[in-house]
Amino acid sequence: MTEDYKGRIGNLIRDARKHRGLTQQQLAERLATSQSAVNRIEKGHQNLSLEMLARIGAALDSEIVALGAGPVHLRVSGPTTLSGSIDVKTSKNAGVALLCASLLNRGRTTLRSVARIEEVNRLLEVLSSLGVQTRWINADNDLEIVPPKELDLSRIDEDAARRTRSIIMFLGPLLHRSEAFDLPYAGGCNLGTRTVEPHMSALRPFGLEVKATDGSYHARVNPVIEPTRPIVLTERGDTVTENALMAAALHPGTTIIRNASSNYMVQDLCFFLQKLGVDVDGVGTTTLTVTGRSEIDVDVDYAPSEDPIEAMSLLAAAIVTESEITIRRVPIEFLEIELATLEEMGFRYQLSEEYLARNERTRLVDITTKPGPLHAPLDKIHPMPFPGLNIDNLPFFAVIAAVATGQTLLHDWVYENRAIYLVELNKLGGDVKLLDPHRVMIEGPTHWSGAEVVCPPALRPAVVILLAMLASKGTSVLRSTYVIHRGYEDLAERLNQLGANIEPFRDI
Repeated sequence: MTEDYKGRIGNLIRDARKHRGLTQQQLAERLATSQSAVNRIEKGHQNLSLEMLARIGAALDSEIVALGAGPVHLRVSGPTTLSGSIDVKTSKNAGVALLCASLLNRGRTTLRSVARIEEVNRLLEVLSSLGVQTRWINADNDLEIVPPKELDLSRIDEDAARRTRSIIMFLGPLLHRSEAFDLPYAGGCNLGTRTVEPHMSALRPFGLEVKATDGSYHARVNPVIEPTRPIVLTERGDTVTENALMAAALHPGTTIIRNASSNYMVQDLCFFLQKLGVDVDGVGTTTLTVTGRSEIDVDVDYAPSEDPIEAMSLLAAAIVTESEITIRRVPIEFLEIELATLEEMGFRYQLSEEYLARNERTRLVDITTKPGPLHAPLDKIHPMPFPGLNIDNLPFFAVIAAVATGQTLLHDWVYENRAIYLVELNKLGGDVKLLDPHRVMIEGPTHWSGAEVVCPPALRPAVVILLAMLASKGTSVLRSTYVIHRGYEDLAERLNQLGANIEPFRDI
């Protein structure tokens, strides 16, 4: 029993270390011990004192092994049938981009209905450490951001910065504010190695050079260098495009960005920049033409649009539980491929007439789901840059395919190891075979049964497990759910309002 307990602790420590992107040697250095000692700990061959557990928890920023109040778990009683209606909240990814973009503005920025999630909280901590004043204005999650005359980059909150991958989007706006600064390495979801080189190639034309040493990006800017020809992005990434846009916004000339992402969060950023007085042409296409300003000092008020990934989460919840619900304020332009794919699988739904989001640009609809049998698609399901099926929505098709009759192949070609976490559905009765780190074969239909599962360290697969638990017979437990709070605001509570039975709890 003792050996089994030590083995479980070792597995948790190993997963948390990988989540932080650390090698055993790097963790050993943080703990002032040897790599061989860390190896023994992770294999369950080492006795651990409470002091060492506390040190490991601090080194890994991991609630899994932290002492004190302990992590939040979710207890789910099922199977569940959902009913009623629910509003989609504003976009998480747009919200974090706009927080980074607020650094461009020397005036007051007011963002409406910002997703109050852990990712946003970490960015607010970083902004505060730089001298930026931020405050939640009201219960509607309106957020006010007032910058100081000069940012104090030497006082950046490293702990908060390391807990968010979004920190890399500070490079674009900060390169105009300082000729030399450091940013801590980015953290976030454990999705494999995510190279920063596309960001560097997008920002070098503005004079930025970055060396990655000692756990930080050491940035140096040559202010005489400026773009002399169109910037061609080496990958059509969302954050890469956003970084290039923010760099171009404070460049007084005209910058052309080719192979740009036209995804939802990029469009929201473009609309925000336009309100700052920046000329942005080509919004919604892969070629953006930006005429920036040498200084931006305006009071601006902007409302980001709704989150298509949360909308897809709610669609999947309805499908897996065979429920009829109405999902309001769905940004339809960014879910059309997903809905077309679901239609091919036999999914039925009703759409309302279109109406505009509060940004007066994004088209919204209400979707009412209709329960009914699904069958596997004829072809594999794979993501593509917008207007293709969204990369973040692909995992939800794993739990949907599990309730469909037949075999479905999912190809997650973008991330190195996200597909691996989908195999966790097997603990609830699924039939998911991992073909390689990028592909899974799913056989349905599934007869779900309750189980205890440790939350995967990647956001979307974690929610996929939770949704499967809604349909599972009996009681399920999802342990250590911090990663879900990074990307969703009150998800369990909002599902409960639709009829789910999800109880948050902590170990005593």
